[in-house]
Amino acid sequence: MEKKNFSDIGKIEAIKMLFHESDFKQSEGTAFLGGEKGSVIRTASRMWLEGIDFDLTYFPLKHLGYKCVVGTVGELYASLARPCSISVRLGISAKLDLPQISELWNGICSAASEHNITKADLDLIPSRNGLAISIVITGISSAKFSENRKSAQSKDLVCISGNVGAAFLGMSLLEREKRKFEKSGDVTGQPDLEKYRMLVGAYLKPELNPDIVGQFSDSSITPSYGYLVNRGLGDAVRRLHRDSGLGVKLYTDKIPFEGNSFEVGKILDIDPISAAMNGGDDFRLLYVIPLSQYETFRHDFQTFSIIGHIAKPDVGSVLVTPEGAELPIKAQGWNNDEEY
Repeated sequence: MEKKNFSDIGKIEAIKMLFHESDFKQSEGTAFLGGEKGSVIRTASRMWLEGIDFDLTYFPLKHLGYKCVVGTVGELYASLARPCSISVRLGISAKLDLPQISELWNGICSAASEHNITKADLDLIPSRNGLAISIVITGISSAKFSENRKSAQSKDLVCISGNVGAAFLGMSLLEREKRKFEKSGDVTGQPDLEKYRMLVGAYLKPELNPDIVGQFSDSSITPSYGYLVNRGLGDAVRRLHRDSGLGVKLYTDKIPFEGNSFEVGKILDIDPISAAMNGGDDFRLLYVIPLSQYETFRHDFQTFSIIGHIAKPDVGSVLVTPEGAELPIKAQGWNNDEEY
C-alpha cells in the first residue's frame, strides 16, 4: 500500500480502503446471525493500550492485530459461545500511517476469518497517547450447553488447553533484547531468538483452536465452568474458587510447560511456575469437567492437561507441591488475604 497519512485521505476513505483489502464488508452495528431457540447471545470485549499491553519496538503490527482478536474471542470460547461478529475501534497516534494500520487490520481480519467471524465493523479515532485497540466480539451459545450444564462437585477435574508461562518468558526475552539494543545503539544487528522461537511465538502470536466449541457440542461433555487464562493461572483459579464457592487444588507437577521453559527461567532468573501462575497472556482455556466423564474427556480432548480438581469449600484455592505442601494461590489484582 502506498504510504499515506490519514489527514490526506480522511477517515471514511481510509476505512473504505482497509475493507477493500480484506474479505469483509463494513457491517454497521455488527449484526449477528440468529441462533436456535433458547440460545444465548454473549459478548466479549477488551482494550489494548500501547506501552501497557504491547510494545511496538518489537511487536509486529500484523501479529498484534491477530493476538488482540484471539485474546478476546477466547472469552467466548470459555463460555462455549461461537463468535459471529466483531467491532473494532482503533485509536491512532500521529506516528502511524495508513500502511502500518493496514498491517494491523490484516492481522485482525486474518484471526477473525480463522475463527469463523462473518461480520465486521471498524472505526478510526485519533489518539494522543499511542495506539489503542478496542475489540468487541459477539457470539452465540447453544441452548444445549445451558440445558446440560451441571453444578461442579468435589473431585471434578480442572483441565487446561495447553502449556502456560511461555508467553511471559517470551516477553521477558524480548524485553531483555530491547534493553541490549537501547544500551548498544546498534540498529544493524538482529537478536538470534530462534532457539526460543516457541516461547517468543507464545507471546507474539498465541493461538486457540477455533473448533473447541464444536468439539464440546459433538461430545457428551459440558463443562460446569470455563475461563480464559489471560492474567495468569492463579487469577483463573481464584475466579473459579469465587464463582463456584468450592475449593480448588492445582498440582505443580501437572502444570504443562513449553520444553525449554526451565532453562530460560534460569537465564532470566524467573521461576516458570511463577510465570505460569501470574505471568499472563497465555490465552489458554481452563474448564471444569465432571469426574464421571474422565475417560471420554481423555479420549476426545487429548491436547488438554488435567492439572487439578475441585475440593471442599474449606480447602480454598491451593497449589500442591510434589512434597504435598498446600500453598494458598495468590494472584495480582486480588485481595490475597480474603477468601471467597
